[in-house]
Amino acid sequence: MNNNASEHIRSVALVGHGAVGKTTLAESLLAATGAIASRGAVEKGNTVCDFDPVEKQLGHSLQSAVVSLQTADTHIYLIDTPGYPDFAGQALGALAGADTALIVISAQTGIELNTERMFAQAGERGLCRMIVINKIDADNTDLGALVDDIRARFGPQCLLLDLPTAHGQGVVELLGHDDGESDFASVATAHRALLDQLIEEDEQLLARYLEDGVEPSAAELHAPFEAALRAGHLIPILFVSAKTGAGVPQLIDVLVKLAPNPAEGNPPPFYKGDTLAEAQAFVAQPDASLHVLAHVFKVVMDPFIGKLGVFKVHQGTVRKDAQLFVGSGKRPFKVAHLYQLQGKDYLEVDALVPGDIGAVAKVDEIEFDCVLHDSHDEDQIHLKPLTLPQPMQGLAVQTQRKGDEQRLFEILHKLEIEDPCFKVERHPGTNETVIRGLGDMHLRAKLLRMQQQFKLELDTSTPQIAYIETILGKAEGHCRHKKQSGGAGQFGEVMLRVEPLARGAGFEFVDVVKGGAIPGVFMAAVEKGVHQALAEGAVAGFPLHDLRVTVYDGKTHAVDGKEVAFVAAARKATLDAVRAASPIVLEPLVNVEVVAPEAAIGDLTGDLAAKRGHITGTQPRPAGAVAITGQMPLAELGDYQSRLKSLTGGQGSYSLAFSHYAQVNAETQVRLASAFKPANLDD
Repeated sequence: MNNNASEHIRSVALVGHGAVGKTTLAESLLAATGAIASRGAVEKGNTVCDFDPVEKQLGHSLQSAVVSLQTADTHIYLIDTPGYPDFAGQALGALAGADTALIVISAQTGIELNTERMFAQAGERGLCRMIVINKIDADNTDLGALVDDIRARFGPQCLLLDLPTAHGQGVVELLGHDDGESDFASVATAHRALLDQLIEEDEQLLARYLEDGVEPSAAELHAPFEAALRAGHLIPILFVSAKTGAGVPQLIDVLVKLAPNPAEGNPPPFYKGDTLAEAQAFVAQPDASLHVLAHVFKVVMDPFIGKLGVFKVHQGTVRKDAQLFVGSGKRPFKVAHLYQLQGKDYLEVDALVPGDIGAVAKVDEIEFDCVLHDSHDEDQIHLKPLTLPQPMQGLAVQTQRKGDEQRLFEILHKLEIEDPCFKVERHPGTNETVIRGLGDMHLRAKLLRMQQQFKLELDTSTPQIAYIETILGKAEGHCRHKKQSGGAGQFGEVMLRVEPLARGAGFEFVDVVKGGAIPGVFMAAVEKGVHQALAEGAVAGFPLHDLRVTVYDGKTHAVDGKEVAFVAAARKATLDAVRAASPIVLEPLVNVEVVAPEAAIGDLTGDLAAKRGHITGTQPRPAGAVAITGQMPLAELGDYQSRLKSLTGGQGSYSLAFSHYAQVNAETQVRLASAFKPANLDD
């Protein structure tokens, strides 16, 4: 355990686009404070944060990594996150473990796709934000233009906290200096802009400053600085070169003196209640003497230590050998071992206080986003869920060796537990096992890990598109199921109606049967039959969504009334009603962003348009690149990686995010329906 009280703890997430130098910056911070003897390099595969063999092979982060450093009496937790959009689940999860987000931007490439996304997500989460411009000593950079672009995109509250000097070999701090040389801006002007913003946060300081003209001291500016950070009225801009160490001591000083401790940042969005809609806000108190409240923001399936839940303590003290509950679980687990993380190393500790980040191992009940506590008083407390992108990119997988099928499902389950944006689907109708992620890079990294760590060889193919069905109108369905084959028979009669719900509303089952026409004991069987029908589909064999099924009448038989009869009757009545209610097939549409050389813009927009895509905008990017945004059916993206490579000479990249479901055209619906062979309703 670090021996610091909560007021001396800082938790910081390094976020931003890929290849901006977040992992290298973490190495520089660790080396500068003596946490490691010397700085490693991503190219050499010897960094503390990128310790996974697949990360070393690919040369970039695939998962978040927690490290910590001590400087004077302050303990700083760093969460290094992957930058490419394909691994957004790990980066977004890290926001729940931090009080401050350092948005890292490369001076060479400027603001990129994931920079904007993580900046916005950190703001929505209520984190204090700081912008760190890295690689300030690189050639062909225009730092002044980059700062102007930051302010244009993120707002005028983005103000300089230091400035680079001597061509990026050092920095000059601005809060306590109004003179000195810098590479591109006036120190005095930047100092005045920062001071004016902070003084406006404190009426007494402002009045005194206007009356006597004396600038407040650094100590007097701490409270308004904290208030401005918390409210988003100030987003400091700092400059570093992670490779040379320029600006790193100043960044550490800012984290120690100005970054919020657990009591100074915005409180995490806890709520109490069964559902978010009916819940009441709950404020966790960073008091070590209260009941424990901790949140699991990362789960690791370690090959040696087993399942590991990584959490941040928000209230109370977690001690070794303590008894903790998981969510609303009734049985506690014993904290047999309590760890702090330093990359791949697990360091045993005795206790963790509010603000600390730690881990427990071998607790099966722990899941991503769960809450740990030590009293049933906190059973209904949850943290507001993160807004995670929906995994849409898919690959059908099959083992190369017979007999590996069970191992495949066990391994996929482990990967699914670790990554909230990685999903596994099993389609009985097509006998396909489909893995879904946020992009081609995401899925390829999973395949590589399965091959290297688990020695599992797979064949892959393009999966079927996840179409769904719904209805446009209202209709009624009726079925009397009656069988007699000697002895006891089967009898069940169901009358119901279906009607559409709003897109995305899901499914509602309503029972308005009166007078015991269908005994209550059989209503569960009726609902089961309805669910079977919805899973089967009525038009093309895809699941039915967004409709209400209301059961209003029926009949039974004193002797022959059976559950199986009501299941069959409800199933057929539902399908009959759906087929009479103008059923349609919906396909998933995705938002696409393509980044490629500007010279390829014509070919790319033409290709997207030819594949039923709709271009929504273009945005210039540094170094002669352009970002094209649009929307298109997922069905048209099966071979897009190879098309993009051909159109851009291998220099293009793309990311996608689920948008919504939309009706397929008539030709596609006819084709899908003709390939569908409905199950025998008499089964």
